[in-house]
Amino acid sequence: MHKETVFLNGKFISTQEARVSALSPGFLYGWGLFETMRSYDRNIVYLGRHLERLKKSAKLLGLVSPYSLSRIKSLAAVTVKRCGAKDVYLRITLWGSASGTGCMIIAKEYLPPKPEKYKRGLSACISPLRQAQDHFFARIKTSSRILYELSYRLAKNNNFDEALILNNRGYICEASRSNIFFIKSGSLFTPALKCGCLPGITRRVVFDIARRCVIPVEEGNFTAEDLLKSEGAFFTNSLIGIMPLSKLDNRPINNCRVHRLTRLLIQQYARLYPCSQAGFLL
Repeated sequence: MHKETVFLNGKFISTQEARVSALSPGFLYGWGLFETMRSYDRNIVYLGRHLERLKKSAKLLGLVSPYSLSRIKSLAAVTVKRCGAKDVYLRITLWGSASGTGCMIIAKEYLPPKPEKYKRGLSACISPLRQAQDHFFARIKTSSRILYELSYRLAKNNNFDEALILNNRGYICEASRSNIFFIKSGSLFTPALKCGCLPGITRRVVFDIARRCVIPVEEGNFTAEDLLKSEGAFFTNSLIGIMPLSKLDNRPINNCRVHRLTRLLIQQYARLYPCSQAGFLL
C-alpha cells in the first residue's frame, strides 16, 4: 500500500501529525527553500545535483541545515522506501524557525502526465506578472513563490497547462514550474540565467545531452515572438522531464508538431532516466 511519508525535524510522522508553527519566520516571511525531484524504482533522479543546489541556496539565504548532505541523502532514501510506491514525488524543504532551521522531507506516489501529453504537447499563456531579473530571489528555489503560484493559477483558470513568465525587460524568463527551450535551424535556444530564471537540474541535463549529440545551445535574451516563430519548443523540470510545448496564447508553434530534436532529447533523457510513460519514447 502506498502512503504519503513525512520526515519532520528528526522523526517520521503521519501526514496528520505534520505541523509547523504559524509563527515560524519561514511561514510568516517565506524564508525557506525546497527541492522537488522524482524517484523511480527507488532511484532518486539527480539527487546529488539537487542537494548541491540546496546547499548553495541555503548559504545565500542564511539557512544552516541541521543535517549534512550525506545525512539528507540517506533520509531521502528511507523516506522513499517507506512510501512504498514505484514512482515517487519527493520534496526536501528547509526553512527558518525560532530554534534554527527546520527540515522536512515528503514522499508520495507520483502520477505522471498521460503519454498523450508528450505526444500532443502542453498549452501555455503569457503571465501578466513579471520576474525582476535582478531580484535577489531570482535563480533561487525559495518558498516565497507568489509570482509562480498566481501565474499558474491564472493559467489553469483559463484552461492552459502552464504560464510563461517574462522578466521586467520583456524577455522570456521561465514557466511557473519549468525552464523553457525552443528550436531553430538545428540549434537549441534558452533564456540565459541573467534573465532571472532558475538554474534547473533538467535544464542542465539537456545541456549535457546536447553536447554529447553535438547540438548547439545558445543562451540569451529572447522574446515570445522568437518562441512562436520557432520550429518547436519544450519545457523541462525534474518531474515531467522534457515536455513539448505546442501552443502559446492559443497560437500554434510549428503547427503543433513535436520537432524531431525534441523527440531525440526525450529519447536520450529516457535512457538516462528510465520511467513509466510510453510517451517519453514518442
